[in-house]
Amino acid sequence: IKVPLTNNDTAFLQYTGGTTGVSKGAILTHRNVIANLQQADAWFRSLLSEGQETIITALPLYHIFSLTANALFFSKIGGLNVLITNPRDIPGSIREMKKFKFTAITGVNTLFNALMKDPAFATLDFSRLRLTLGGGMAVQRAVAEKWQKLTGAPLLEAYGLTETSPCVTINPANLDAYNGTIGLPVSSTDVCILDENGHEVPIGQPGELAVKGPQVMKGYWQNPAETEKVFTKDGWLLTGDIAKIDEQGFIRLLERKKDMILISGFNVYPNEVEDVLAKLPGIREVAVVGLPDEYSGEIAKAFIVKDDPNLTKDDIFKYAHEHLTPYKVPKQIEFCDELPKTNVGKILRRALRDAAVNK
Repeated sequence: IKVPLTNNDTAFLQYTGGTTGVSKGAILTHRNVIANLQQADAWFRSLLSEGQETIITALPLYHIFSLTANALFFSKIGGLNVLITNPRDIPGSIREMKKFKFTAITGVNTLFNALMKDPAFATLDFSRLRLTLGGGMAVQRAVAEKWQKLTGAPLLEAYGLTETSPCVTINPANLDAYNGTIGLPVSSTDVCILDENGHEVPIGQPGELAVKGPQVMKGYWQNPAETEKVFTKDGWLLTGDIAKIDEQGFIRLLERKKDMILISGFNVYPNEVEDVLAKLPGIREVAVVGLPDEYSGEIAKAFIVKDDPNLTKDDIFKYAHEHLTPYKVPKQIEFCDELPKTNVGKILRRALRDAAVNK
């Protein structure tokens, strides 16, 4: 039986990670997915060669990042995918990686950080590594700079959503070093920054990032109410992320709308505080959340996994006061053995916040 198929037919019901609420199925059409593959091909054509690439896939293939970037795109260019089935087993992952002269790797900040903490990682052959792509969560400067120093390859930060198949922006393939941005929009993609009333803000001002493009989903499966919430009347997809655009068009991601902390009327972005604290030697991982406070509305609390047993809270407070504006300094610090994460390795701030509030 021949079944008619068009670009507008559903290819995937891709469910969101559910880190900000009830999981919803994004309707991704064949056009959405093919467009994103063509966008990736145009972006990386000068860097990658057909039939010559080997990528380390240390992300589950059911996640939209890995599905499109690793499984579909590297199949499109005839690449070899090396699937790491349990990336939480860092020594085992490194043993598998050692068998290949890989040319590319994708991952999240926590994965790159964990790999570099193991001395065996530095013994791998990075001579053919040309592409390191970070997404899923913010890449921290300390991690990106250490990665480039160790491997010789820059860590390119990209940005996307389940609702956009996923890629929206990528840093240029010829970037020399980490620049703290999520890059530029890929081909045929429009972005803008909107204020709370849906009006576009001036260059350099923060607001909600909105997207239009051929990779943007049809809507949420059997959920017209949620679909209506994320699209403006003129068709912009609201990402829920606070960002700003500089004069060169590069986009700097500041925070998820729901993660932003409001302290005495001042906006505090957890990503910024985490990025500063992560540079302190002895800190392995850090997550910052906002907690209710009767005087200032909210306070910032830092949850820290340390790999230096001698590191104290006083050390961290002192460092924070030296490198952050006073109102951005966390008022509370809690040491943890580990931070809660999704299967992809993204830190679950909401779980930390809920646990702290319910103590």
